Amino acid sequence: MNTSASGTPDPAIDSAFVRRWLSLATSAIEHKSSWLTELDSAIGDADHGTNMQRGFAAASAAVEREPSNTPGEVLTHVGRQLISSVGGAAGPLYGTLLRRAGKALGDQPAVTPEELCVALRSGVDSVAQLGRSERGDKTMLDSLYPAVEAMEFALSSGSGLLAALAAARTAADEGAAATVPILARRGRASYLGERSIGHQDPGATSAALLIAAFAEAAEAV
Repeated sequence: MNTSASGTPDPAIDSAFVRRWLSLATSAIEHKSSWLTELDSAIGDADHGTNMQRGFAAASAAVEREPSNTPGEVLTHVGRQLISSVGGAAGPLYGTLLRRAGKALGDQPAVTPEELCVALRSGVDSVAQLGRSERGDKTMLDSLYPAVEAMEFALSSGSGLLAALAAARTAADEGAAATVPILARRGRASYLGERSIGHQDPGATSAALLIAAFAEAAEAV
């Protein structure tokens, strides 16, 4: 087990870690559901919070019923559930993110921080491909790409999992906030043209909540 700069041991990245992430993510989405829907009411269909809450509740229940033995299996299972239970574009996008990340992790019972980072990068790239989007389009990618890049930089600089995920959380939060002045170029918000300026993107916001849950999962050992 690696040790962070503060002397705190890094947790194992196993199925228990990912289930802990899922529990924290589900709680965060439930707690922030009204806020996500409020953000979506300004530039979307006013259902992002409701859809995400329903999807993560279904995913949590499914994982509880059918426990998976590896981190890759858990992520893949969650991704499948989100695709089937989250309405709008969020289901396929988040489902693709987690299924691709799970596939990248393979069937290893535990993975390294670097392997988790590579898997998340693979998932984020798949979202960009599916949505035909890039950073700066006012989407979830405006949180996800900064988060992955911050994690990559921290790990390459010798940081452990705790510090790398803390950096990812900060970058994701900053990325979500930075969508406020952006003109939307993809999704429902793009139909509003310049009226999309001045509003924080709900997808980038929910993505930041999921990244924060990874950081909290590492801290909650």
